Amino acid sequence: MSYLPEFIAPLRFTDPAAALAQAQLIYDNSIGHLRQAMQRYVAGEEMPGHVRACYPFVRVQTETMARQGSGAAKRLSYGFVSGAGRFETTLSRPDLYAKYYLEQFTLLLDNHQVEIEVGTSTQPIPVHFSFADNEHVEGTLTAERRARMRDVFDLPDLAAMDDGIANGTFEPRRGEPQPLSLFTAPRVDYSLQRLRHYTGTAPEHFQNFVLFTNYQFYIDEFIALGHAAMGDEASEYIAFVEPGNVVTTRISAEGTTPHSTGTPPPRLPQMPAYHLVRADGSGISMVNIGVGPANAKTITDHIAVLRPHAWIMLGHCAGLRTTQQLGDYVLAHGYVREDHVLDEELPLWVPIPALAEIQVALESAVSEVTRLKGAALKSIMRTGTVASTDNRNWELLPDNGPQRRFSQSRAVALDMESATIAANGFRFRVPYGTLLCVSDKPLHGEIKLPGMANHFYRERVDQHLRIGMRALELLREQGVDQLHSRKLRSFAEVAFQ
Repeated sequence: MSYLPEFIAPLRFTDPAAALAQAQLIYDNSIGHLRQAMQRYVAGEEMPGHVRACYPFVRVQTETMARQGSGAAKRLSYGFVSGAGRFETTLSRPDLYAKYYLEQFTLLLDNHQVEIEVGTSTQPIPVHFSFADNEHVEGTLTAERRARMRDVFDLPDLAAMDDGIANGTFEPRRGEPQPLSLFTAPRVDYSLQRLRHYTGTAPEHFQNFVLFTNYQFYIDEFIALGHAAMGDEASEYIAFVEPGNVVTTRISAEGTTPHSTGTPPPRLPQMPAYHLVRADGSGISMVNIGVGPANAKTITDHIAVLRPHAWIMLGHCAGLRTTQQLGDYVLAHGYVREDHVLDEELPLWVPIPALAEIQVALESAVSEVTRLKGAALKSIMRTGTVASTDNRNWELLPDNGPQRRFSQSRAVALDMESATIAANGFRFRVPYGTLLCVSDKPLHGEIKLPGMANHFYRERVDQHLRIGMRALELLREQGVDQLHSRKLRSFAEVAFQ
């Protein structure tokens, strides 16, 4: 027998705000039930049955492929279902995703002129995903009662969290609804938990524009710029967040000085994140992913559930051409994928296209920050193919195989992360781009020596970071509706952005 919360019956809506409020009501009802039951279990009580509470769902039923939307809605690459039928997804954290869900509901109503149904699904919420931040009530359980948790509560089920929808391999069973979203609620919750672990900051702090880097030097500069912005009452950013959810607020016009809350962690997490926060969530988050494609895939797997408007890789690379100089920039317009971490999810025969909006923003930002144009700009920035490898010491292989392949591909630069980040952007429909800086030329005898490296870092990191930040600001200023390209959408795409 199951111990369930009070059932909330499905309702239909033509008002997106009312639909969102109903989803929040169902979610709060379910989470409250799980938390109360868990507290009783920790206190030693026996439950009256298997404790279960389920996610809310949203569903639409359409009878035609025709879209009825207004001009603005029709121009978007998302917000509509792929044809007639029943479409459904489970929802999590309506508080965190309120603005996002409201937009998706509004577009569905506008495009299809049908009612939205919101109700209680049959997908259980794992009890681990019901805990509030920093709530670790299970830590006081005895070993015996911890072992019995699976009998009493629903625990995370990886079978409910795969990426089949995003990968294009999901096939609904006969009579099963088609998906509305790339991610089910359990998959979202799983990634929200992982983001706290890997980045040391709560998902609530992540902004809609994300920078990735593979060097701490960039993070140090971002921290300095973040604190400087908090001392400027005219700054568009209202807070700066560091690992441990240390939040520094901006100085106010009334003279209130910046102040911080939160506690720095005793040691940095694996991939620390920092956030320049805007009131509308369209600020800039920056993550130090470290070195290697495994980290790059891991963090983008999880940030993708936040549905950012764009992410860009800023890092160092090996220049592969004799004409390049240390400190030159490389704007990637294609990728050679020898990182291998996505081979199972995204076959190598899938091309990863450059996205015009990102390319233009990055080139404009380079020109604006360096104050160079025309031939002078081209003298410090090369547009070309970037190869990413999972073998940091590829140049030591005796048969010269990698070098031959990179030459045949016309690659101009080599790193270990850029192709992974671009490929996962393509896979998860997140607009992506890459701007690298040449830090060595191993094929031409120019390797990083301590003195040379220190000079290079001092000279280039600040400029490179400012270029990346300016590119994201340009993308925000031009309007995010232009960012979500149809290049990233498949034949039968989900409706949610």
